[in-house]
Amino acid sequence: MPPLTPAEPENTPVNGSETKHYAETHKDIGNLFEQNLEYVQMKKARDPLFFEKLAATHKPKYLWIGCADARVPANEIMGEEAGSVFVVRNVANMVVGTDFNLMSALQYAMSVLEIPHIIVCGHYDCGGVRASIVNRDHVPPLENWLRNIRDVYRLHQKELDAISDPEQRHRRLVELNVIEQCINLFKTGAVQRRRVETYMNKDLPYSTPRIHACVFDPKDGILRPLQVDLNKYLNQYHDIYDLYTVDEMKKMRLVNKYL
Repeated sequence: MPPLTPAEPENTPVNGSETKHYAETHKDIGNLFEQNLEYVQMKKARDPLFFEKLAATHKPKYLWIGCADARVPANEIMGEEAGSVFVVRNVANMVVGTDFNLMSALQYAMSVLEIPHIIVCGHYDCGGVRASIVNRDHVPPLENWLRNIRDVYRLHQKELDAISDPEQRHRRLVELNVIEQCINLFKTGAVQRRRVETYMNKDLPYSTPRIHACVFDPKDGILRPLQVDLNKYLNQYHDIYDLYTVDEMKKMRLVNKYL
């Protein structure tokens, strides 16, 4: 296979000064474009039609809500190819109702892509979780964001304060934060609407999305499922947070049919 060469950008420099400016602009990331070409060659060597198939459809199996930490790349640690994971990342893998980025992605994932599985993945040695337990003002907007993790600590203060080792307390807070973000997903209209719709579909074996709580450990590279019964929380809080019932969804469908 002949070596690939990058396509000329539309703003290819046409004189010496522009060439110098272009080179200066990209001098620190030039290796990324070279690595991209190596990646393309590797994929095509394994499957000549890889990119044709990738461009033909977008039907991911998983919505990944993870931390922005550079050590936690979703596809890589799950062993999944491009196209199978729809990814949203932020500081400390939070599901916050005022985060329009995440909420928009969640709505799209549920109502358009109809993704059947949501993975909320935290990780040990999380800088956001560590920062949240330090009594100092990290200055907005970061401080406003970290307050959500402080709230997780408040909800589980008795358990966390009983852990004497600071590192073990941090690890447990990472896990509890993941669980609370899973509960926050169940509170959303996008998830509830999709779960009722799929529950009503007799061709499906179970309602979706299924929500999975996981933690990644950068020290050993292992992705671990948390042993938590989310149904227990659903049964406990459904009177407070439920937005839809099967009967209501049936009525809505009947009304929409004649609109």
